[in-house]
Amino acid sequence: MEKMREAFEKVKNHQTVEKMKMLVGMEIINDEESSAVNDADESSFAFMDDFNRNCTLSTKQRIQGFVICFVVGLTCTFLSMLVFLNPIKFGILFTLGNLLAIGSTAFLIGPKRQVTMMLDPVRIYATALYIASMIIALFCALYVHNKLLTLFGILLEFGALTWYSLSYIPFARSMVTKLLVACFDTEF
Repeated sequence: MEKMREAFEKVKNHQTVEKMKMLVGMEIINDEESSAVNDADESSFAFMDDFNRNCTLSTKQRIQGFVICFVVGLTCTFLSMLVFLNPIKFGILFTLGNLLAIGSTAFLIGPKRQVTMMLDPVRIYATALYIASMIIALFCALYVHNKLLTLFGILLEFGALTWYSLSYIPFARSMVTKLLVACFDTEF
């Protein structure tokens, strides 16, 4: 951690330093922002602040955690394809793979920033739809044991994951919406 701080001090461009700190999950708070941030976030993110303070990882550990979690998530997702004909097992493995793959980014940017980005007004509805679709898929797979409903939940989850992922790409959702409207428009 000390080596990383020394490297940040050697860089002359202040904006580059801020971008580098954001990439490794270090928080940047100006003096003017600190009083406003402390008042608003003190009650809502107290648990996450404590968690971030107690879990300091080096850059190497962050990258290793990201890679391991992401690879395990992708492995679960690809293994779910082997049991595609059994929607219950497929739903569990597919959802677990998605959770691990999305959770892997918390290693890079930190859990507080991950939650903040998920609750950003741009993607709050996509996040809510994605979480709801995971709950529906798991409920249908584990409790209802209905293959048709589980398959419906998985399709809903896949669509919600795609919509959630597109929220991180500028103008991607509006472009996909216009493309789908143009493809399925029946008026000539």
